[in-house]
Amino acid sequence: MPILSKDAAQALLKKVLAYSKADECEVSIFGGDSGNVRYARNEVSTSGANSKNMLVVNAAFGKKLGTATINEFDDASLEKVVRRAEELARLAPENPEYMPVLGPQQYAAAADCYNKDTAAIDPAFRADAVAKSLAITKQNKLVAAGYLENNTGFSAIMNSKGLFAYHDSTQVNFSITVRSEDGTGSGYASKAYNDVRKLDVSKDTSIAAQKATGSKGAKAIEPGKYTVILEPAASIVLIEQLINSMDARSAEEGRSFLSKAGGKTKLGDKLMDEQVTIYSDPWHPDMPTAYYNNDGRPQEKITWIDKGTVKNMFYSRYWAQKDNVKAIPGPDGFIMEGGNASLEELIKSTEKGILVTRLWYIRPVDPQTLLFTGLTRDGTFYIENGAIKHPVKNFRFNESPVIMLNNVEALGIPERAVSGESGQSAILPPMKLRDFTFTSLSDAI
Repeated sequence: MPILSKDAAQALLKKVLAYSKADECEVSIFGGDSGNVRYARNEVSTSGANSKNMLVVNAAFGKKLGTATINEFDDASLEKVVRRAEELARLAPENPEYMPVLGPQQYAAAADCYNKDTAAIDPAFRADAVAKSLAITKQNKLVAAGYLENNTGFSAIMNSKGLFAYHDSTQVNFSITVRSEDGTGSGYASKAYNDVRKLDVSKDTSIAAQKATGSKGAKAIEPGKYTVILEPAASIVLIEQLINSMDARSAEEGRSFLSKAGGKTKLGDKLMDEQVTIYSDPWHPDMPTAYYNNDGRPQEKITWIDKGTVKNMFYSRYWAQKDNVKAIPGPDGFIMEGGNASLEELIKSTEKGILVTRLWYIRPVDPQTLLFTGLTRDGTFYIENGAIKHPVKNFRFNESPVIMLNNVEALGIPERAVSGESGQSAILPPMKLRDFTFTSLSDAI
């Protein structure tokens, strides 16, 4: 089944709803085409393509809800999945938190998430990109492992009260790890874009190659609190934990870093440095996202942290009704404001510190303080008198993004990054931070 246009998706969902006998019915469909190529030890190891579509039917009788899914779209199958959802709804217990489906919503114009050049990526394009990457690593006697994937997708939602929304998008993702031939040096780069014309595989491979060469012969230094410069690929895996934890219900129920005693929250409190402003914007030109969320609520430009102060939390419709506030959906991506300094200028301004390329294997320690542990990898360097002096062995760290963002010394120029943990994209700057806590050494490269 090909990617569905807006008109085709609308017609299909209308057909499905026509089968419904439930009090309320909501139908959503999503799918897309993707292609990928993977290489390791300087050779292509796998390549492939995938095409998938899924239809989801939610049927409700009163507060009893049933859900069924299907990936066949002939008339008999469509009626069957509706009947199955209704059967499950009749068997289900009442859900006291069930919210009626929304009626038609007022949406702003869709963001420009679809790019025809990205949609046109084919196996020849991916093979050419890998060839450019491997030319650099082979020339420098380095060993590369990388992954390039492109996606063209769509989603649509319609319900029995007349709501309809449609979204299509493209994306290309590239990540590469480069090692020295003896395995003692490692470098990394990753990028994600809606528009493939912004992707520069050769540039990203060169950055990873430089780090691999530069990180050979790493020296062990004592763990402790250090001034650090986190590149965006490092900081994103901690800051996404903060943004994804800004749920009002968790805060009011005492399960969050935003909780206060007695069911109160830290909404309106200043928790971070004044340089920290984080917002989401579906229409940001460098990172457009969907203009509605998965239950049909419109997305808006929302400021979450304003000059260090918590300005908003996200609410489910049920919890917003309980609190008698606006039901703000969580963001699909986030943007952190920065400064005008380049990464090189941040390094030059540092008397003593550590440059971190990447953090990985992030695991929670204490959800109420957002304390996490993890490891540095793929290029960790000691800075002295404004210059990189030598590579250092990797560390385990224990740090909270809340504390981290309260220790900001300087911010660089924001750029789009992709999380190596979740795959989520964000725009954020390189950060110079004081008192980052490294607890032990790691033998990882």
